[in-house]
Amino acid sequence: MRRGVKILVLAMVMAGLVAGAASAVTFINIATGSTGGSYYPLGAAMAKIWDDNIEGIKASAQSTGGTVNNIELMGSGEAEVAFMDGLYYYAYLGMDKFEGNPQDHIRALVPLYPEPTQLMVAKGSGIKTLQDFKGKRVSIGAVASGTEVTARQLLRLAGIDPDKDIQAENLGVGDTATAFSDNRIDAAVMVGSLGMAGVIEATTLGVVEFIDVPDDIRDKVIAETPYWVPFNIPANFYSNQPNEVKTYASWNILAIHKDVDGELAYQMTKALFEHKDDLLAVRATMQTMTPENIEYILIPMHYGARRYYDEVL
Repeated sequence: MRRGVKILVLAMVMAGLVAGAASAVTFINIATGSTGGSYYPLGAAMAKIWDDNIEGIKASAQSTGGTVNNIELMGSGEAEVAFMDGLYYYAYLGMDKFEGNPQDHIRALVPLYPEPTQLMVAKGSGIKTLQDFKGKRVSIGAVASGTEVTARQLLRLAGIDPDKDIQAENLGVGDTATAFSDNRIDAAVMVGSLGMAGVIEATTLGVVEFIDVPDDIRDKVIAETPYWVPFNIPANFYSNQPNEVKTYASWNILAIHKDVDGELAYQMTKALFEHKDDLLAVRATMQTMTPENIEYILIPMHYGARRYYDEVL
């Protein structure tokens, strides 16, 4: 009898261990951006793709303050995956605002899409070149935003002091479009993915035109900040935009913590490419999420993701 009880207890313990192993779940938190931006809905779509196609994973998208916040969340272990703009390059190397604090846990998973700098001028303003910004009312992005950092760098390298040579307006994307409509600004430096709502609004209303970033200024920007690359906005991408526009852009990436299991990172990468249509339904710019575009990534790839790219390229 005692032997039978022992066997029964042992069987129950083993069954519990097996059931526990079978129910083990790996949680993946995806740090995105604000709920009104592009990152959050894309993150939610990615979470669903992984939940539906990878056994034993439970993914969720978290609304955040964007790249800087995402880097902090990954560094503190609160996010395994994160959307990041070109700032990831400085973070990984411990440069600029990350001086002395390299975020070398960051690894690349997939390339996303480019975010170009878009120079818009009011129709009838007489502005034909970047130098014509002098003395004009120019939107340079919200205070302390990535757009403001980019705008100030661009103007500085063009020999324009944004604090003296222009009337700088710290406006966000939506407010910039409204300001053009109300004739309160003459020009704007806009940074973001093609098809931003504010740019679409201004171009559809026909109140703006685009101008090129001069080649020499673009080259200076890229030399100073390596995560920028040359970029052309295709002709007719926007309403009332008949010509190609020459500028530069930085590529966003989906980053992953280096300690995530290699097999899991491989499966996550593979699932995103196999279900790319689900991401395109959220954001058409995800068309640029192709294996070939890993050439624009400036930090090491996660070894699990690298395995996938080695298979398909």
